[in-house]
Amino acid sequence: MIEARVFDATPCLLGEGPLWHPARSELFWFDIRGHRLYASDGIDRREWAFDRAVSAAGWLDADHLLLATERDLIRFHLKTGAGELVAPLESGNSLTRSNDGRADPHGGFWIGTMGHRAQVGAGAIYRYYRGELRQLYDRISIPNAICFTPDGGFACFADSAQQTVWRVELDARGWPRGAPSVFLDHRTAKIAPDGAIIDAGGAFLCAEWGHRRVARYGVNGDLLEAFRLPVEYPSCPALGGSTLYVTTARQGLPNAEEATQAQAGMTFAIETGLTGQPEHRVIL
Repeated sequence: MIEARVFDATPCLLGEGPLWHPARSELFWFDIRGHRLYASDGIDRREWAFDRAVSAAGWLDADHLLLATERDLIRFHLKTGAGELVAPLESGNSLTRSNDGRADPHGGFWIGTMGHRAQVGAGAIYRYYRGELRQLYDRISIPNAICFTPDGGFACFADSAQQTVWRVELDARGWPRGAPSVFLDHRTAKIAPDGAIIDAGGAFLCAEWGHRRVARYGVNGDLLEAFRLPVEYPSCPALGGSTLYVTTARQGLPNAEEATQAQAGMTFAIETGLTGQPEHRVIL
């Protein structure tokens, strides 16, 4: 069994959104509840604090990220910490915040929203593409697992509350074409899919909340392998080279288990031998 090591020992309340920046060879990730963005190259670590929840990012260039916050998308300067509004995101709805998101191979950025208290059906999934923010799906409770096939032909997304992952075909500009179909139905197994990526070979790697693992599924949905974590709540994977990075959460642990899971909320690394897709650049 391949063992997970601690990449960063910061105990995030709700770690999420890891992004391996291909132009910087650096991992970025978030603590949604802690209103923090972190970055590390494995030696030096940095952090930025916000006045609201931040959850996901896409890279624009070596010095800027597109950040999703609970009320907007912003162009964020890594050197100065300055943020510039790109588009409002449910800014008039105080009940919701951003959650999982990822850049697509066409230069767009998909982002999900959900209730602060995970209210049923309170969220949605949007796509930002060259100046337009368009709602794709509504009545989502916990949007997750947003990722894309290497050829840009399909997108996946999940509602963790429904324990289901869908797959949808994309057109030449990256917009959904036709109705989504079920890719993974975990309702019988009671597995909640969280964040996910698709590797360079087309396999789907998903953090499974409450199951202590990142599971890798083939294009037909068959389980290929599982990478174990020493904590209850893995939240999202990222591949940098052949290293699998995994954010985790302390949120949801019963008080009695906090002492036995001292590493909960930390960010882990697993040497897998897999090849990841380079994270796609967002085009504003």
